[in-house]
Amino acid sequence: MALVRILIDGYSLLHAWRELAPRNARHSAAARDALLAVLTAYQDAAGVPLTVFFDGQGAPPDAPRPVSTRQVEVLYSRAGQTADDMIERTACRMKPFGEVLVVTNDHAERDTVMSFGALIQSCDAFVCQIRATLGEMADDLKTHNRRERERYRRG
Repeated sequence: MALVRILIDGYSLLHAWRELAPRNARHSAAARDALLAVLTAYQDAAGVPLTVFFDGQGAPPDAPRPVSTRQVEVLYSRAGQTADDMIERTACRMKPFGEVLVVTNDHAERDTVMSFGALIQSCDAFVCQIRATLGEMADDLKTHNRRERERYRRG
């Protein structure tokens, strides 16, 4: 089966990726925005839709919510609910549609979603995957631009 969606524990990834938005608190809007910008670029390069889950209690009530798209969905848990609950429910519900990858460093969460048949990846491994994918895209873009410049100079 094909990978149909990547489900990301947003705060788990933010805590693991310290160099992303280093001057901002991990639960700040600035840190979330930096993470979503990188994830959007990654999604553009990889082509697999993402859903990023955040615990709603981590953000102040007046904090602006990022806009979701079909390709990069951003969800916040409500009072009495955790992002983990949402990830588990989503992983279970998406099983009939194909493979789902869950990105988290929470070992209990990883065990639970694996029991639903989801694939798992640590945040550190996912950060390496993001860097590699974005690096390949940057190299491809440089090569393409170099070819176009040469073609333009000859024409």
